[in-house]
Amino acid sequence: MTTFILNNEKVSTDLPSGSLILDYIRYRKSLKGTKIGCREGDCGACSVLVGKLTPDGMMYEQITSCLTPLGNIANNHVVTIEGLNMDNLSPVQEHMINESGTQCGFCTVGFVVSLTSFCLANQNPTYDQAIASIDGNICRCTGYKSIERAARKITSDLANKKTSDTINWLIANKYIPEYFNKIPERIEALATTTNNESGQIVGGGTDLYVQKHGDLIDLQLKHINKSEELKFIQIENGKVIIGGGTTVSEFAEDDEIKKIFPNLQSHIKLVSSTLIRNISTFAGNFVNASPIGDFTIFFIALNASIEIGKGESKRELLLKDLYKGYKDLAMAKGEIINSLSFPIPESETKFNLEKVSKRIHLDIASVNSALSISLSDNIIKGLTASAGGVGPTPMKLEQTSSFLLGKQLSAENLKQANDVLQKEISPISDVRGTEQYKRLLLRQLFYAHFLKLYPNEIKLEDLT
Repeated sequence: MTTFILNNEKVSTDLPSGSLILDYIRYRKSLKGTKIGCREGDCGACSVLVGKLTPDGMMYEQITSCLTPLGNIANNHVVTIEGLNMDNLSPVQEHMINESGTQCGFCTVGFVVSLTSFCLANQNPTYDQAIASIDGNICRCTGYKSIERAARKITSDLANKKTSDTINWLIANKYIPEYFNKIPERIEALATTTNNESGQIVGGGTDLYVQKHGDLIDLQLKHINKSEELKFIQIENGKVIIGGGTTVSEFAEDDEIKKIFPNLQSHIKLVSSTLIRNISTFAGNFVNASPIGDFTIFFIALNASIEIGKGESKRELLLKDLYKGYKDLAMAKGEIINSLSFPIPESETKFNLEKVSKRIHLDIASVNSALSISLSDNIIKGLTASAGGVGPTPMKLEQTSSFLLGKQLSAENLKQANDVLQKEISPISDVRGTEQYKRLLLRQLFYAHFLKLYPNEIKLEDLT
């Protein structure tokens, strides 16, 4: 039995924990405001809010309900557009109308939900954060300028909030219904046991539910992002340790992680959308074994290790060694990724992630690459490069990295390193590009690392 609060109602269902929240709210609860669009997490028409009780109070995030199983929202607060409606329009809804931000209306509910999530999340809101909150919502007919104007008006209104008590301020100013202030005590009163503690193990499910929707919705599943023992970020003994059930958003919003990766927000923009990052887990990303997994490439460049466990048995291996071949993992049946870890980069170490996809954002990479590098007197004393989309697995560019170690950072050495790189990779022609195109892309991304990290030392004209 899965129990949660849906808008202002406590609900329980004996549907399999693999069933999708989208189907439950539309077909079991007749809440048709949440729309069925792509069913792949791309359009945002199915966006809902999910609130979790934390030591600091309720934390709300927008998610794609088309990819979120019931087991993942047990003991949470789920809010559809109906749960945001009041006697009068909220300021978010009013601004969308007044700025002509809605036309056919199909996508509008998703935008309203995501912009309301922005209102709930930010103590010191900015316009850029408002735009980032709707990065997973697609409008097919209105045009984005009117929606951007609405986002700017909402941000301006929130600047008047002079209190840290966000929920009560939003209630007082009619952004959300009054019942929101009773949700924390109601969540505490919910039963804490559900039926999602056994069965097939999944991470966030953001790719599985696209590929195997029909196979999963009738199953009892164990969801690692509901396992609190797998949701943590720790820094100890010079290492960062991250639980396998940690979501990308939790990683990106951690204050210590931001200090380690000062450019993380620009990297995050290259990876999916806020709606997906709020539910996707690192363990799920790794075991999905995509040759172009963005965060797999990210962590391989950091020489990350993973802890794999089954019951009391645990073992550790380098992330790069998890992949034996295409979709072939060095894991036994029943094993899961408990955590990943990597050494804290030294102060002089620089890091970069690059990616090319058919769309600049919110798309699967054609080729991606990451680089971790440190210099001493312009000599490369540490370097690890990784790449995806240029072979059957995500790969550490071992030969290329070794070639550059101990050498001077110069355009000539980088061009020679590219010769090594081209021999190390084995891209194939597919829907994302020809072999020749992918080789060219990786060369450009490889050079881009150095052009971005060392603009005074490396010039574009010297690489051509």
